[in-house]
Amino acid sequence: MAQESPSPTPDPADLDLSPGPGPDATEPLTTMDALIQLSFLVQGVLTRVAAEHDLSLIQVRLLGILRDRRPGMLELARHLGLDKSSMTGLVTRAEKRGLVRRLPSPDDGRAVLVALTEPGHRLTAECVAEVERRITALTEPLTSAEHTQVRALAAKLLRGSAGHTLTP
Repeated sequence: MAQESPSPTPDPADLDLSPGPGPDATEPLTTMDALIQLSFLVQGVLTRVAAEHDLSLIQVRLLGILRDRRPGMLELARHLGLDKSSMTGLVTRAEKRGLVRRLPSPDDGRAVLVALTEPGHRLTAECVAEVERRITALTEPLTSAEHTQVRALAAKLLRGSAGHTLTP
């Protein structure tokens, strides 16, 4: 059962689970090491931006999902990997901050949709712009061709992961 964590993610350098860099001391030993280290780097950016806006990482993820859609609570729970009670608490806290609102579903009188409010849209836009600025700075050493390659490889991995679960 996933729950919202109030504590920020530690610095990515503190979480390095890999056995260390390869023989030339500049590259991870395996693809797994490389992806985990990259994940920590990106999660660190997201966590710092979240903290600067008095948000948790899961709240930033919620805002990111809501920026272009109005999903139901079950769909949100699936996207975020939360159980029903955790999802309800997350939306309630965001609602109290004036960032989201619950709307009746036009298709099901029992279902509730979640949407950003105008302040929620503004905060989301600020967070997106800041994350974009920081990720752009992180990827500045890459050439244009490498940027294209990173996007293509990420898209391929994401397409290939559809339907995969995190359990062994």
